[in-house]
Amino acid sequence: MKKIIFLALIFSAFGLFTKSVTAQKNKSTEVLISTKFGDMKVLLYNETPKHRDNFIKLINKKFYDGTIFHRVIKSFMIQGGDPNSVNAKPDAMLGNGGPGYTIDAEIVPKYFHKKGALAAARLGDRANPQKKSSGSQFYIVQGKIYGDKELDAMESRMGKTLSEEQRKAYKTIGGTPHLDGEYTVFGEVIQGLDIIEKIAAVEIDKATNRPLEDIKMTIKVVK
Repeated sequence: MKKIIFLALIFSAFGLFTKSVTAQKNKSTEVLISTKFGDMKVLLYNETPKHRDNFIKLINKKFYDGTIFHRVIKSFMIQGGDPNSVNAKPDAMLGNGGPGYTIDAEIVPKYFHKKGALAAARLGDRANPQKKSSGSQFYIVQGKIYGDKELDAMESRMGKTLSEEQRKAYKTIGGTPHLDGEYTVFGEVIQGLDIIEKIAAVEIDKATNRPLEDIKMTIKVVK
């Protein structure tokens, strides 16, 4: 009898341990991107673990602190994460820096380029047919709002069919549907969408798309 009770306690403890591990794996991570225009709170997706874990690793190393949004294109996206942008001179060529490695693509169809999507930058298909991501550079989607006819035409050009969820998002909050399936989306802005608007509206150097006044960032894990 004592043996049966002892075994029951072991199985019970194991069950609690398993639930704890599962809960830890399913725990969501949120980070805060702070700029002079305000903060953006970003949820990182668990379904893109390589990108999530790499982003957290770099944040904890303060890799992003002092970097700038070096490429800003209104109605498209704002891009940052180049370590060479820290205290970069106005005429510096930016966009090629990183930690020295790439990340395997983790393209999950249910995560798409709606406004506020956080995605990994990468080299183009010719040099990078595997669609591997930059080790540090990322962009946040601003995009624009589309109508049904525009989305129909885009589906025809891309040879893809957008889901109802995608169409609804692109017709209401907007985004960049032509990037879907091409880049890894690994998170989304859940607070501070207005900050994207403010950054996207700044004056830029039209030759490089770099803001004339640096928009520095710091990033920290908040959950």
